[in-house]
Amino acid sequence: MRRHHRLLAAGAFVLPLIGLLAAWELIVRGFDVNQRVFPGIAPVFQAGVESLLDGSLIRHIGASLARIALGTLIGILLAVPLGILMGVSTAISTFVTPLLRFFSVLAGIAWIPIATLWFGYGFGAITFVIFNAVFFVVAYNTLLGVTSIPMTLRNAAASLGAGRWQVFVEVLLPGALPNIVTGIRTGLGFAWRGLIAAEMIATNVGLGYMLFVARDFYRTEVIVLGMIIIGLLWLMIDRLMLAPLERATIERWGMVRAA
Repeated sequence: MRRHHRLLAAGAFVLPLIGLLAAWELIVRGFDVNQRVFPGIAPVFQAGVESLLDGSLIRHIGASLARIALGTLIGILLAVPLGILMGVSTAISTFVTPLLRFFSVLAGIAWIPIATLWFGYGFGAITFVIFNAVFFVVAYNTLLGVTSIPMTLRNAAASLGAGRWQVFVEVLLPGALPNIVTGIRTGLGFAWRGLIAAEMIATNVGLGYMLFVARDFYRTEVIVLGMIIIGLLWLMIDRLMLAPLERATIERWGMVRAA
């Protein structure tokens, strides 16, 4: 039954994408759209094959994924301790929460101009933009997770002789984990958009850069190919990694019952 349910869910997820492809081809052919304005499926597929054969697509994908991984990792490692610290200290929370709310609006794309001034054009600037997109969202969600843990659980752990580290590892972190994972999933969505925007400006390799260069040469088939690759990569990251992790986390800590 579980396998049957998964197949149905996969079919329901893929079917709209197939419908989109069919509509795309029908519109391009039916209205005789100029291929330089918007290409059909065949030119985009050919551009994908060519970029795979010359290795350029792999380089662009690899560079983008490396940046998103490093920026996200740094953001998580700094955001989670800050969020937990805010959750256990009213004074720190009162002071930092307005700053989080202020900078969460600026996180991501808004940092690109100053990031290029600080770090130059390249890996550092783009990683900084990604870090900003992830850090504030994860920190705020971690704070929400910690504050949702009943004080009775914290007091019970302390009364049983748990030290601060034990309370952190065995009570606060596990209790906040569902919110942390949700924050990571949301932050990565912002980070992915920031990555593409930053790569159009601050580097010479990456999926955003591929789109930007293709525009200069009127290669709309490469632009559409890049858009498809970006969307597919995010779908794979979200559906194959983040969604199962979020589901497993909330099932593990009793927020929902496993199917």
